Amino acid sequence: MASGILLLLDDIAVLADDVAVASKVATQKTAAILGDDLAVNAQKATGFDQSRELKIIWAITKGSLKNKVIILPIAFILTALAPSLITFILILGALFLLYEGTEKIEEYIFHKKDEGKNEELLNSTKDNILEIEKQKIKSAILTDFILSIEIIVIALTAVADRSFIVQVSSTVFVALLATFGVYGLVAMIVRMDNVGFWLIGKKHPKSGNMLIGAMPKLIKTLTVVGTFAMILVGGGILVHKIEFFHDYSIELLPAIVNDLIIGLVIGAVVLAIINGFKTILNKV
Repeated sequence: MASGILLLLDDIAVLADDVAVASKVATQKTAAILGDDLAVNAQKATGFDQSRELKIIWAITKGSLKNKVIILPIAFILTALAPSLITFILILGALFLLYEGTEKIEEYIFHKKDEGKNEELLNSTKDNILEIEKQKIKSAILTDFILSIEIIVIALTAVADRSFIVQVSSTVFVALLATFGVYGLVAMIVRMDNVGFWLIGKKHPKSGNMLIGAMPKLIKTLTVVGTFAMILVGGGILVHKIEFFHDYSIELLPAIVNDLIIGLVIGAVVLAIINGFKTILNKV
């Protein structure tokens, strides 16, 4: 009896170790998208009334959890029954990431969007502010849904050679990290200015002003890093999942440079095609 319990504990310890290693691998593979997720959501969570910022972030967090509840079982079923579809979804997700990344670069170069992204909120009234917030929360949750698909699929692909229980455990871990870790950091970022004002009130003006000034710079930095992370991840997926791109990579260049070049080229092509369709639809 005692030996049976010891064997069971040993099996649990081995399984826990496997899950820990697999979770580390899956987290490393999804780090770039997690960074982009953080940048995107930090941007979407700013501009609200300070008294409502945390409530709005919590509403988005709950929506993100619901997204994971929907995506995770579907991903596990597809892995078991139709694993080839996972690669197809991964490639579609990569094209979406490349489109998003190159679109941001295009907007920055051609100044198609002004800096007042929260102008609607600034011009809002007491009557419509809640409705505007609801729409922005829905938009954030939709973006989270798309990024969550990519995060979960990449995490699952990274541990595809492990046992099913290890796949499930490590992917769920990454999914929870993508929710609580990302939105916890988002909450800290959007409240940096509040901490700064608190420090000023406590007679620490230098530290307070430093935090207040650092918040917009941090969000801009995260946006830039997140943009290139999307292109690198998207390009990397195409290189590893499509033989054509792998064969035409430049051997003398580091893998990360190849991923960036292919990502930028394919992203520009996808952007041109989608913009072309938009132009045709507008004319029609």
